[in-house]
Amino acid sequence: MAKHLKGATAVETHSAILDLIRSSGVVSRIELADRSGLTGASISRIVKQLLTEGLIAEVGFGDRTGGKRRTLLQLNARSRHAVGVSLDFASITYLVTDLSGEVIARLDADGIGHEPPGEVITRIAAELAGLVESAGVDRSTLMGIGMAVAGRQDSAHHVLRSNPQADDWELFDIEETLSSATDLAVVVENDSTCAAIGEFWVGRIPASADFATVYMATGFGLGLVTNGDIYRGSSSNVGEIGHMVLDVHGPPCWCGSQGCLEMLAAPARIVERALEQPGLADELGLQGEPGTIRQDAERVARAAAADHEQALPVIEESAFYLSRALVSVTNLLDLDQIILAGPGFGAAGEIYLRRIWQDLERLSFVRAVHPTKVGLSKSSDISAALGAASLVLHSRLTPHQTSSRMALAAR
Repeated sequence: MAKHLKGATAVETHSAILDLIRSSGVVSRIELADRSGLTGASISRIVKQLLTEGLIAEVGFGDRTGGKRRTLLQLNARSRHAVGVSLDFASITYLVTDLSGEVIARLDADGIGHEPPGEVITRIAAELAGLVESAGVDRSTLMGIGMAVAGRQDSAHHVLRSNPQADDWELFDIEETLSSATDLAVVVENDSTCAAIGEFWVGRIPASADFATVYMATGFGLGLVTNGDIYRGSSSNVGEIGHMVLDVHGPPCWCGSQGCLEMLAAPARIVERALEQPGLADELGLQGEPGTIRQDAERVARAAAADHEQALPVIEESAFYLSRALVSVTNLLDLDQIILAGPGFGAAGEIYLRRIWQDLERLSFVRAVHPTKVGLSKSSDISAALGAASLVLHSRLTPHQTSSRMALAAR
């Protein structure tokens, strides 16, 4: 940490110490000085300010080691709150979290469907207000709203672009419209980006750790965290792993290419392959409609997890293609850790986990140098919404790590 803090401004140092307390869980002033490279006097001054702001709290004393017992510090979780929203065709998930990322209220509502964007935003504002009120959260403690969406992003205009299930949202300014409707700061990010920052914040992952999160819902996305911040690229579109070409002669993709991972392994392909199996659709109650892809794919996944002889090969095929994509990604980025997140991994995550781990152990270019750890998110079904709320906390409380998308920090 000392290397990161060297030459930092007072604001950046303040931010970095708060983040160190977050990732430590419980820590003393002496430990903060040791881990940061700052003097005891500097740590005392920063801690005093954080206590005054109510962002941290003293929570007892450490074990006696011969001298004065050390006072322990941790985040004052209920001093601030954030709202996270996962915007999807089939459903909208709302969360209210505290400063630590703990969920204190949740609401699952109808998705955007084919409803006009303006009407959806009006509904979202009303549903959010009701959720916050029912949770008993003081509105003055709300730091903002994070919105997780699918599709390519245009970071210059803060809009959703090129999501084949949401044509009406093309060029619609979600941030400004929802902010006006709620009188709260709003930030919009790709759902895989949100999932990654959620794992970082809620999982207490230190800023020194680099990792990737693979998010599967309707398609695939990859969020990359390095040095405590999301790597976004020039337009916030890093991580479109779903459009990695695995078969140059494969089926055409809506993006214009052929043989993309999404066309070979995403929920729509899972359902397509399941419908080809004699009698499986009737047995599992698959509807095979565009609006039921997620539900149908989940039914196939649940059956595969129970070793259904027809469903299991379908999920294993999806896991095979994802695994091979991640071998290439790992070879390119030299990843130390991969986390699987999102509702697509909810029922059959262990099947994907097992195949990815086996292939990385066997095929990764750096396998003889270091292993690449693979794990399942502990909050797959809500990882995008939880990450969206975490994004609010991340951008407001640790601006030293936030390279872009600073609408919240500016308010």
